[in-house]
Amino acid sequence: MKISMIPALAVGALSVGALSVGVLASAGPAAANPSDCINPDGSSCAVIDSDGATGSIPGGPSGTAGPDTVEGAIPGGPSGAVTPDAVSGCVPGVGCLDIPR
Repeated sequence: MKISMIPALAVGALSVGALSVGVLASAGPAAANPSDCINPDGSSCAVIDSDGATGSIPGGPSGTAGPDTVEGAIPGGPSGAVTPDAVSGCVPGVGCLDIPR
């Protein structure tokens, strides 16, 4: 019986994309986005502007959502991106996959 990893990788890529959007959506809007904004732990603040949003949890997941791209990653774990041209994702120890749209 042949098992294809394509569906699993596609689900992983989409899951990471959804996770990054969820993390960004739960961050709430920022009143201002000064370029020198630093959190108490030394990480940069989330940035939300007319071009999209980006954010991260120190040592944890990070993501970006913009007009043409949604991408996210978990350190040491899965990562993925969705663009108008492709859906891609990587799972450490399993491999990567790019699916043209």
